[in-house]
Amino acid sequence: MIDTLLIANRGEIACRIMRTARELGLRTVAVHSDTDRNARHVREADAAVNLGGAKPADSYLRIEALIAAAQHSGAQAVHPGYGFLSENADFARACEQAGLLFVGPPASAIDAMGSKSAAKALMQHAGVPLVPGYHGDDQQLDTFARAAEAAGYPVLLKASAGGGGKGMKVVEAPAELADALASAQREAKASFGDARMLLEKYVLQPRHVEIQVFADSQGNAVYLHERDCSIQRRHQKVVEEAPAPGLSAELRQRMGEAAVKAAQAIGYVGAGTVEFLLDARGDFFFMEMNTRLQVEHPVTEAITGQDLVAWQLRVAAGQPLPLTQAQIPLHGHAIEVRLYAEDPEQDFLPASGTLTLYREPAAGPGRRVDSGVSEGDSVSPFYDPMLAKLIAWGEDRETARLRLLAMLDEQMIGGLRSNLPFLKRVLAHPAFAAAELDTGFIARHADTLLPPPAELPAAFWALAARAWLLSEASTARSDDPHSPWAANNGLRLGLSSAQTLHLRCEQETRRALPVDDALLQGDQLLWQGQRYPLQRRGERLFLGWGGQLRELTRVDPISAAQQAQAPQGGLTAPMNGSIVRVAVRVGEQVEAGTLLVVLEAMKMEHSIRAPYAGEVIALGCAEGDLVEEGRLLIELQALPEPKREEILE
Repeated sequence: MIDTLLIANRGEIACRIMRTARELGLRTVAVHSDTDRNARHVREADAAVNLGGAKPADSYLRIEALIAAAQHSGAQAVHPGYGFLSENADFARACEQAGLLFVGPPASAIDAMGSKSAAKALMQHAGVPLVPGYHGDDQQLDTFARAAEAAGYPVLLKASAGGGGKGMKVVEAPAELADALASAQREAKASFGDARMLLEKYVLQPRHVEIQVFADSQGNAVYLHERDCSIQRRHQKVVEEAPAPGLSAELRQRMGEAAVKAAQAIGYVGAGTVEFLLDARGDFFFMEMNTRLQVEHPVTEAITGQDLVAWQLRVAAGQPLPLTQAQIPLHGHAIEVRLYAEDPEQDFLPASGTLTLYREPAAGPGRRVDSGVSEGDSVSPFYDPMLAKLIAWGEDRETARLRLLAMLDEQMIGGLRSNLPFLKRVLAHPAFAAAELDTGFIARHADTLLPPPAELPAAFWALAARAWLLSEASTARSDDPHSPWAANNGLRLGLSSAQTLHLRCEQETRRALPVDDALLQGDQLLWQGQRYPLQRRGERLFLGWGGQLRELTRVDPISAAQQAQAPQGGLTAPMNGSIVRVAVRVGEQVEAGTLLVVLEAMKMEHSIRAPYAGEVIALGCAEGDLVEEGRLLIELQALPEPKREEILE
């Protein structure tokens, strides 16, 4: 009998599992790193255990510390969530040896399918079609080079032990292979503790369709229909929906039965996902099997009416599946988006910092939000930057799409960059509305989805100035609230009232004269028949404009002028993170585009390259350093333009 559940994870999935556990009457125990000691999943749990450290390797990936936490807290079961150790066979075995119930498949199934290489070998033996590539034990560069030549470029490198886009690189040409392989191996080692890689032919314009499977210890296995996860960036899913648009009943059945067959072949127990590439002809190729609950499981729950976490807990306790294949419903359509702290305009660079403003959409029929943060929380550079998932259900796809767009309009985020405006553009795009989906969707529609930043018009600055004055706390200089000195209205005796503000939004600073006909109504500004969302947090103002929330601060023009002369030639850290490689030395001359430093943040590597030809005159970091956003990493002095000799005819 389970009465206490330890959740060996963090963020929104930990909060999601807690919700179901509470409904089942279970006590929940959270684990956390030093960085996460005040995180939402810790606040919501019945008890919490500190694992120490900051990086995953020092906290959430420490098997012995997790086992000790479970034993110390009196937990009988451990739910691994997804990511971290959720697909680690050693962790499953350690739980079993400690007398703990592991809410997941047996270690043997994780060994068979948790390794992408082993899974592909198994599927090849079973006759399931595979994408051409290499998934062997030899991890030498020469072996990968030969495999890439045989498959034909471009090829895709993937971490054998993981998923979620970590340790995954597209290689377009032979000259790129060595650096891409080394970088992917480092990412895989940091995220999963295993640097082994596999290689696949990079299939052009495929759809990513996956099947949710479930099996119990009595030998029963079912599929709960499919999900389309084709909208991706950095090989990581951004939008997911169920069922997959355009699939015939016959194709859905064939893919579902193939997925169940794969699960049964390895004695699978619990929740799993079999992922396929689907081409335009209806042919599908096995990619991998994720031996865990998926991030996108809520869309499956929405169309089936089932709680998959409850299924997991019951199956782990030895109970049979609650439904047979024929009893599993398929009702309506559901779409999910992943809300990330990242900057789509900078190639989706992860962001970290404090959530100065965070407000979720209102609850209602067909609306669901799974989140792991609250306003005021810090977003660390050490973990995946996903903040929340927004899920909408409708009787049909268009109803779900429009409902989700409305939810995105209500969502508010301030204090750091997010992909919220980008998600709105994806959902509103005509190609998405028409279900014209494949994994190249974002790149193909980049001009629309990722437009260059436009200069904010004068009307915005005038409205922002008015919003600032209306939201600003009174600067009264009198005890009498009715005194003219208590009003912040720019009063001048004998002259018309006027007040000019210097405001900064993003990278732009303007001197603005406020409009005089905008009215404040609750959390909105009413102007010329339109409503603009408005939130004030201390010295920051958040004003809705052009479909996104703009952050404004007031600028002292004198101080700004004094700070205008900044040091030239320095390259700074674009985010908080750790230095994993310094590729240059002081005194070295480099060409434009030369790799200088590799920064690891949010379990991804980011290359910092020379913006111009120059000489390295100083290094501000070393390998292993933890650096904050804005820290000077490299001093690069531009080389003089080469003199051109005149040619006399």
